Amino acid sequence: MADRHAAGDFIVLGARALVSGIAVAAALGLAAMVLAQNAQAAAVKPGDARTGELLLQTATPGEYTVAPTVETEAAIQVTGMVARTRLTQSFHNPGTESVEGIYVFPLPENAAVGHLSMRIGEREVEGVIQEKDAARKTYEQAKTDGRKAALVEQQRPNLFTNSVAHIGPGEMVRVTIEYQQTLAYDGGKYRLRFPLAMTPRYVPAAAPVEALPDEPKTRDAAPFGAAFDAASAEALLQPAFAAESGGHLVNPVDIAVAIDAGVPLGDVVSSYHDAHVDKRSDGRAVVTLAKDQEEADHDFELTWTVAPGAEPQAALFTQATGGKDYGLLMVVPPAMDPIQKASLEHVPRETVLIVDTSGSMQGVSLDQAKAALREALGRLTGRDRFNVLEFNSVTRPLWPKALPATPANLAAALDWVGKLQADGGTEMAPALTFALDGTETPGYLRQVVFMTDGGVSNEDELLKLIAARLGRSRLFTVGIGSAPNAHFMTKAAQFGRGTFTYIGDVREVHEKMAKLLEKIEAPVLQDVSIRWADGTPVETYPERVPDLYLGEPVVVAASAARLAGTVVVSGTRGNQPWSVALTPIPSPDASGVGALWARAKIAALMDAMRRGGDADTYRKQVIDVALAHHLVSAYTSLVAVDVTPTATGPSKRALVNAALPRNGPSIPQTDTPATLELLLGLLALAAAAVTAAIGHAASPGERRERLA
Repeated sequence: MADRHAAGDFIVLGARALVSGIAVAAALGLAAMVLAQNAQAAAVKPGDARTGELLLQTATPGEYTVAPTVETEAAIQVTGMVARTRLTQSFHNPGTESVEGIYVFPLPENAAVGHLSMRIGEREVEGVIQEKDAARKTYEQAKTDGRKAALVEQQRPNLFTNSVAHIGPGEMVRVTIEYQQTLAYDGGKYRLRFPLAMTPRYVPAAAPVEALPDEPKTRDAAPFGAAFDAASAEALLQPAFAAESGGHLVNPVDIAVAIDAGVPLGDVVSSYHDAHVDKRSDGRAVVTLAKDQEEADHDFELTWTVAPGAEPQAALFTQATGGKDYGLLMVVPPAMDPIQKASLEHVPRETVLIVDTSGSMQGVSLDQAKAALREALGRLTGRDRFNVLEFNSVTRPLWPKALPATPANLAAALDWVGKLQADGGTEMAPALTFALDGTETPGYLRQVVFMTDGGVSNEDELLKLIAARLGRSRLFTVGIGSAPNAHFMTKAAQFGRGTFTYIGDVREVHEKMAKLLEKIEAPVLQDVSIRWADGTPVETYPERVPDLYLGEPVVVAASAARLAGTVVVSGTRGNQPWSVALTPIPSPDASGVGALWARAKIAALMDAMRRGGDADTYRKQVIDVALAHHLVSAYTSLVAVDVTPTATGPSKRALVNAALPRNGPSIPQTDTPATLELLLGLLALAAAAVTAAIGHAASPGERRERLA
């Protein structure tokens, strides 16, 4: 573990006080680049620095303030196909001055964040939901009044900012948020992902300002809005020094998962972290990390199956609240018989394979991508057509158009793949434009497989491009690396009427690519509709169920005056109509299902806005749903304020670094003038990571007690 952090032991951040917004952002970007890459940084240690401290110089020459440290604890309770997570971030200030801690962290892309509490000593303060601007004003007023406060804001559906005001000298403040999410179920296996690291986002040089979803919509804006002005940045940007980490983890995390499947469990596997699994015969299991704490540089993933014969066919999880019933319905279509499957498999395919070779894919990520390309090429047959293209700062196809999958063409493609190298920016739009060109080859099923870490900031622009150019193609995304941008990858697959596959380790390439390529041979179920047999009016999300592929279930969130009785699920399988009438047995009242429905509705409203709907109309609807269900969204935030003033005078602002992915460069290299845009894109989301080594963590016993 110590070796993994040795490269970041000695870092010097240097920047001069700047007055304009663009200059402030540029200097912060330079600091972030030095932190992330340790590029030609000089080793400077103040004589009085202690191991594991990050010192920020104050306005007085020779005097330093110590940045707050943070550790993360996640306690996850799984019931059926719903996971409820209690996430606690502990901010400790080992310095002699009051500071404000700002921390950027990822969450699952479908997280419904609905609870915030802040604990200072024995006092606990509950958060409330407010419109985003109002919550920010509440927080800033609390800072002015000398009150402790916490603010949770959404930067992306899978990226949030936690700000904590007035952490006093030697003080510990614990901020807890809670969220629900729907689990993935595919091919008989449940899958839970808890993101830990954050892939830096690249801003393309030609991206229009309106494509950037953060407020204010400008590249030269301060990372956290008007409150982060040049004056506050000036103090932050004086020379600062990180002392030796001494082997301490930079972003320590502890995770515990309790599974209540209700039926006997099969295999329970932690994909990327060593873990203890305590499995019981009643369908319960408790999973904890083998180490007391892990570094947050690789997303945590847990998978499990149920015992043979206990696989779900139909399940309905319900919650009654506010005079309504909310439900989460899952229906697993029965497998096709061999004759039906064979009728679909003979359809020739035209496959376009796109691989990201930008700087962020250097190292293990590119190795995974190359292995995935070889796997895909190896499954093509003589009746298929194909093409391969790479993109970084430019798009380079192997051929101008798809060619037959002859042995000679396949050999040329494999040779081309072997020579791929990672460098440059992440210009996705030209690659997607080339692949989704609107052309069709009669008699062929056209599929585009897109392999990337998703490290871009202009997601909405790209999603609009996919929706406009998809035609009859299908887009399948493959997330590469230890922490891909799952929000963009999932949404791109949704807009592309395909699926998302995550490959977090090169050892998974064969299995996961084989399953994906088997899956995409043809949709199993199309034109899916859901209705209650008694005619009950039901509001379901997604409103239009996407095409389903091999092993995928129908999953919808529903709301009605009463959810009961028989559900009819129908669609087309092959060329034949298919339907099934089911009477699922409702579960006991499932806490959080109402929030999941609201989260699904908010996602549908945001998608409608991306497709060109009236922004003001959809913004108001999102706010109404989020406030009614107490959820963080693009337009609402959670804020908690202590009633008792505890500080006088301004606090120093200290940016706690967000964990960066394992086994790869933190910031993509670029050979275009977009270098500055890249850095500013990172800043707009992560606000210039500043290393904060942990030297004051709670004991393992205390952490386990809290997680329990």
